[in-house]
Amino acid sequence: MSAKPKIALYWAASCGGCEIAVLGIHEKILDVANAFDIVFWPCVLDGKLEDVEVLADGELLFTLFNGAIRNDENYEMAQLLRRKSQVLVAFGSCAHEGCIPGLGNFSNRRQMFDWIYHDAPTTHNPDNVEPVAGGWDFPEGHVHIPGYWDTVKTLGQVVDVDYYLPGCPPEADRIWEALTAIMEGNLPPKGSVIGADVTVCDECPRAKNEKKLKKFYRPHEIVPDPEVCLLEQGILCAGIATRSGCGALCPQVNMPCRGCYGPNEGVVDQGARFLSGVASVIDSQDPEEIEAILDTIVDPAGTFYRFSLPHSLLHRVAMGRQDLQD
Repeated sequence: MSAKPKIALYWAASCGGCEIAVLGIHEKILDVANAFDIVFWPCVLDGKLEDVEVLADGELLFTLFNGAIRNDENYEMAQLLRRKSQVLVAFGSCAHEGCIPGLGNFSNRRQMFDWIYHDAPTTHNPDNVEPVAGGWDFPEGHVHIPGYWDTVKTLGQVVDVDYYLPGCPPEADRIWEALTAIMEGNLPPKGSVIGADVTVCDECPRAKNEKKLKKFYRPHEIVPDPEVCLLEQGILCAGIATRSGCGALCPQVNMPCRGCYGPNEGVVDQGARFLSGVASVIDSQDPEEIEAILDTIVDPAGTFYRFSLPHSLLHRVAMGRQDLQD
């Protein structure tokens, strides 16, 4: 009998929810273990970096790589796992579009370090200690610290990616579909986003009528009608600009779509599409009134680009030449 194909799962700059979501397929994880030799999954198994480094290039059948690229270690692991994998999957929103770590692109490294290590109300750092790329020497030994990037990047911006499986995290059903497609050798064309082509609005069961708004609300400021489109009630719902794949779960429990599955097919910039849709429902032709209505949107940049800033046309705030070298 031939050895089972080898696979890996890895966690870069992310919350780790994608790792746990894989376990959401429940007992089917045993089918995965029967079909593959899982040689590297730091969140779940006792594997070491050396276990990957000794593999021949291309010896891994596939790797599910979740997390954005935030520092030197993330980048080095992306390079290593790309080289060792026949198929590399950007798994989850952070790897796909940058997601919440990507909101760091509204600042720069210096601004973030000033806040985290000096200015935050909960920070006590009288010696003004900051992490230094390369690390520190202690009596017990050397502690390595990777270099912290000024700009968060998606996995696809640093290595060649074969497939994208979006979501924050991907739903268990979508994960199982992707794993089944790999096990059966029934993969779509390279570069495909695995999942539905329709929007969340297309799958949402709420009644949709004409949308005309004078004000926008945060979810806790209003008790919405459970049968009517949330955007029509003034709650910013990204379903009009978001690829489905989740079954419109959030709107069905009175929570707006946040946009975590990314843009649907043919959309270049999800934030711009969302912003365009919102602008089209403002019920006014008066510039001052329009400005007042828009002022009711809290944190517009973080709202429209919550999951997609590094992947968007904006990419990040404008920086000086030295910053852009990072």
